[in-house]
Amino acid sequence: MILKLTDEPGAIDMAARIARKEMSPLEAVDAAIGRIEALDGPINAVVVRDFDRARDTARKLDGAAPHPGKPLFGVPMTIKESFDIAGLPTCWGHAEYVGNVAKRDSHVVRQLRHAGAIFLGKTNVPPDLADWQSTNPVYGRTANPHDLSRSPGGSSGGSAAAVASGMVPCEFGTDIGGSVRVPAHFCGVWGHKTSWGLVPKHGHDHPAMAGIDAHDGALSIAGPLARNADDLALLVERTATVPIRARPRDLKDLSFLLLLDWPGSPVDDAVRGVIDAAAAALEAAGARVVRTSAALPDLARQQRDYLKMLNVAMARGAPGPDGKRATASDWFDMLDAQTRCEFEWAELFLAHDFVLAPPAPVLAIPSREGRVFEGTVTINGKEESSGAALAWAGIATYPNLPSTVVPVGESGGLPCGMQVIGPKWADLDCIAAARAIGAVMGA
Repeated sequence: MILKLTDEPGAIDMAARIARKEMSPLEAVDAAIGRIEALDGPINAVVVRDFDRARDTARKLDGAAPHPGKPLFGVPMTIKESFDIAGLPTCWGHAEYVGNVAKRDSHVVRQLRHAGAIFLGKTNVPPDLADWQSTNPVYGRTANPHDLSRSPGGSSGGSAAAVASGMVPCEFGTDIGGSVRVPAHFCGVWGHKTSWGLVPKHGHDHPAMAGIDAHDGALSIAGPLARNADDLALLVERTATVPIRARPRDLKDLSFLLLLDWPGSPVDDAVRGVIDAAAAALEAAGARVVRTSAALPDLARQQRDYLKMLNVAMARGAPGPDGKRATASDWFDMLDAQTRCEFEWAELFLAHDFVLAPPAPVLAIPSREGRVFEGTVTINGKEESSGAALAWAGIATYPNLPSTVVPVGESGGLPCGMQVIGPKWADLDCIAAARAIGAVMGA
């Protein structure tokens, strides 16, 4: 069973209703604001609100004919707090940066405005976007709408909670350690990790570097969250700067490699059971699912290399806990290892169309004090390294691959998603394959 908390329309559906004049942009915005005001108290997802400007924008669109180049005409949405919106604060969860007000829109915001979207505000994050919870001293804690005692994930946890609860039809987050995919999985929505470099993160800079126009950063990407595959595809297409296209294929013509075992990173039975059932349903629908492959890269080595690069990238080269700083030679060695891993995955995709894997080894975790990555996660009753749990995020992050999370079931009243990972730049193919899987699973 797929857990759904709302029957509110998605972004494309809402734009169609506006185009048919079943509702005006102002009515769509007012309805979304009403849902936020009614639902967000215990969830605390939309922490920066820009309702007056949203209404002003909607009034200007009322009575205007939707333009073919504006497929999101009049559609209200929110975005992760770390993206700049002119006139709104960007603090990344730090009290010392609450006065950091953006002077211009980020690339993603600008492109989505051009597509007709209306921004109602921004959603919650952990400090520095560095946890699988979304809590900080500025805006407090965001709760999972399926179970308020649990985390919606992070760092795009507010994004996923807003979409899952029906406050808004779509969102945009970022991902370096599962920060789009884990919240999608924890909250039962769709999410897409883009190929690295596909969607520029201009205007998504740490407030300590505000105005510097920093490099997009190794490993980190911008990607959408929604309640259906079509909305994901549209959001990717409207923000990408690299030409991409989908290759229509029938599910029965596809080969999937299912990964549920990773050296040193066990998967909880609650997740394994749901994904195993999804794989069985795909096989019954005529798809080819294999569980081993001689082409699979050395996963243990990949995890070591990923964590090393992740820690250096997140710290921007600052000294680590051991006091040592990575040298330029160290960084070039990391880039060389990453490139070799990319080539290995490219070889694997000559034998298999897509890889299926958990987005995380656990379902939505109970909220806790302190960062998840300073402790452990409970897997099958045992405490396991939270760093090891990152393997299922790094599987697509380290080789710069696209990955779509599709809801495939539930366990104990909590949703479960599955990653559909494909070759680099095959973003729309991943989303299309996830759409086909969702149709089989009733998502």
